[in-house]
Amino acid sequence: MEDLIDDVMTFEAETAGIRVAVQSYFLDDQSDPDQSRFVWAYRIRITNDSDITVQLLNRHWIITDAKGKVQEVKGEGVIGEQPVVGPGQSFTYTSGTPLSTPSGFMHGNYEMQDEDGGHFFVEIPSFSLDSPYYSLKVN
Repeated sequence: MEDLIDDVMTFEAETAGIRVAVQSYFLDDQSDPDQSRFVWAYRIRITNDSDITVQLLNRHWIITDAKGKVQEVKGEGVIGEQPVVGPGQSFTYTSGTPLSTPSGFMHGNYEMQDEDGGHFFVEIPSFSLDSPYYSLKVN
């Protein structure tokens, strides 16, 4: 399975021994700045550093564009899967998101279930969505 890219900034968070590492990158070939369409891919690696097997049940994303518009996305699993991750194992996947602004950020959580049927939430760290079309202007 694919892994993280060496030369891309990585954002990480750990909850209850479950580590989430995220990288995002701008997809120029899928974007159309003249039509206010900016697209990013993000790659996520979920690593189980705990002593128990866990399963990812649901995801909850909070996506904020450069104008402060917030969109929430909730759903079952990730990329059509509800992966089971044993102790010492990782699961990596790639997905994407479009925005109408040239920058923004995302964060959220995964609802997990442990091998005893208990449910808990794992933090997905905030990460930036940056494009070459964004320029910071200071008064």
